[in-house]
Amino acid sequence: MNRTIVQHYVDVTSGCGIYSEYPDISDRDKWERLSDKLKNKLIKAGEEALNEPWTQLLISDFMEFKKSGNRVRFEDKFFPRRRKLNSLVMAECVENKGRFLGDILDGLYLILEETTWCLPPHTSYVRDGVQEVVPDVTRPIIDLFDAESGAEVAFAEYVLRPVLKDISPFISTYVNERLKERIFTPYLEQHFWWMGNGKEPMCNWTVWCTQNVLISVLTRPEDFFSEKERRVFIEKAAKSCDYFLDEYGEDGGCDEGAQYYSHAALCLFGCLELMRGALKNSKTGTDDRNRSCEDGMESGIESGAEDYSFNGIFSDKLIRNVANYIVKMYVGNGYYVNFADCSAMAGGRTAREYLFGKATKDKVLSTFAALDFQKQSEDGQLVSEEINLFYHFIQAFAYDEMMNVSGEAGIPEDAFFESVGLMVARDGVYTLAAKAGDNADSHNHNDVGSFTIYKDGKPLVIDLGVGTYTQKTFSDRRYEIWTMQSQFHNLPTFIDEMGNIDELGNDAAKDVYNKAYVMEHDGEKYSAGYVNCILCSNLDYNSDKCVSSLSMDIADAYGDERIRSYKRTVSLIKGQGVCVEDSYDGDLKAVVSLMTYDKPEIEVISTSESCEKSGEGKILVRIGNLGFAEITGAESATVKAYPVTDERLSIAWKHEVYRVLFELGHCNKLEMKFR
Repeated sequence: MNRTIVQHYVDVTSGCGIYSEYPDISDRDKWERLSDKLKNKLIKAGEEALNEPWTQLLISDFMEFKKSGNRVRFEDKFFPRRRKLNSLVMAECVENKGRFLGDILDGLYLILEETTWCLPPHTSYVRDGVQEVVPDVTRPIIDLFDAESGAEVAFAEYVLRPVLKDISPFISTYVNERLKERIFTPYLEQHFWWMGNGKEPMCNWTVWCTQNVLISVLTRPEDFFSEKERRVFIEKAAKSCDYFLDEYGEDGGCDEGAQYYSHAALCLFGCLELMRGALKNSKTGTDDRNRSCEDGMESGIESGAEDYSFNGIFSDKLIRNVANYIVKMYVGNGYYVNFADCSAMAGGRTAREYLFGKATKDKVLSTFAALDFQKQSEDGQLVSEEINLFYHFIQAFAYDEMMNVSGEAGIPEDAFFESVGLMVARDGVYTLAAKAGDNADSHNHNDVGSFTIYKDGKPLVIDLGVGTYTQKTFSDRRYEIWTMQSQFHNLPTFIDEMGNIDELGNDAAKDVYNKAYVMEHDGEKYSAGYVNCILCSNLDYNSDKCVSSLSMDIADAYGDERIRSYKRTVSLIKGQGVCVEDSYDGDLKAVVSLMTYDKPEIEVISTSESCEKSGEGKILVRIGNLGFAEITGAESATVKAYPVTDERLSIAWKHEVYRVLFELGHCNKLEMKFR
């Protein structure tokens, strides 16, 4: 597939101006329109930032990653600098008294003087290549955070330009020289893998880096680049965006999950918004740059019609589906359907989702984003953790409008994302997600056939997500990590006569190489077969005829001839509960894992005796006070607790998690009914 959606809408425009949708510090009228409440919050955050010390970055911090695989030591000094600078810039723009300027210059120069803006894990010149011990200053690499840092210093210089020039013209000169060295020249003269070539798979890096390059380019003074030169950047960016969109099916499903939506779909939106703000409409003679993202779409057209302006891209079906994906993944109480490296706590919604919803005329998305925003803490509403200054401006100038949104987003209809093999089904009580697909997702976990269940917005059966990133996370030893393995998803593991079910999972890293245990493998060929999804659109949840189900055979995900088939059907029976039915044909012993957050208690009602006897092997699993599972066809059940000590995992899971292992009886059929 070679999409040309973005290139098409660039082609209907001419020239290229600068991006000036958000005011610089001299435009006092726009800054004064912000509510006093918001302005006071921004000034307070700036005052708090004044009291924070600037962190000191040492080359030994950079080298730590290569020595130990620890990337946090460096990041814990790298990111606070940028967060502090953002708070100071926002406060100065609001107050306009010069009180924060001295500290702003200190922070700006600290960042400009860093040896590199890349993170240590990203200092390789080929995709997934070996990282450098120290950065090579003669050959700058544009990684995620080189691009983010460039965007930050560029946007800071743009909004403060009127006051910086009164101090010294050399401040802007220094910023521009750094941008030329680390962003503009490498972007035009080198090919980085994330730019795309139509052959390699892309991921969030593509639009994340591209968006930030555009911020740097399009905020330079009007005479810094010619229109033709800016156009070269825009056209190259458009190709990368299309390579990124090649990874999506028409359903808009993101194989990186809900947490990466902010870096994937929303950075795509950032690219499109920056292009829209800079491009001129060639066929109607109007100038799209005078139309704001939120207001300019109000006069847009319905999906499928022709629009001779760049704005028409927001009516494209794929763009609309990419935008709406996050709504379909929401469970409630801050939880999202998660798989791969995505956390069940995928973060709060921001003005970027809100404006993406307005741009695509998706009131459900914009309302959902605004209502979620209103429930967040003050830090969340101010996007305090974000290092991208552009996002802070987007948030500030939509803040008051979002606070005034009312209504209900409503419950999304059941969905099947065929492109990633994911079904999400709901009724008034349960949210069920089940995944077919393959094990070649971006940020992949070996999870073909797994499922999660939420009851009343609380986790009943879980997907762990991922721990803190280390050198191992993105290496050939990735699947030594327990959270990546199929045995720690809600899936079967197969054991030969040399294996011991009691030892399974005691040393996850060694289990990968133990031939007595057969788990899923990573790669595109390790996939689900015979996939069939039936969705129930009936809103009468009390009808037992209203069933949404996903069925598949996951044997190929294990790549072992002794596993001939493993058929699984996962169903939400509206108004009743969830049913999972497994049927196995093979030569190995099958044990099924069930991951829970609440502590499970086992009650054996009867044991397996014969395949013909009704109700063989009944086991009741009470999952805390939230619900229970009635298991039929299991020979035994054991429970093991796993402490959650990792900081990133503990965002979603505040205490230990549990695994129940069911050993299939001799009938090799298992039924799990969740109530």
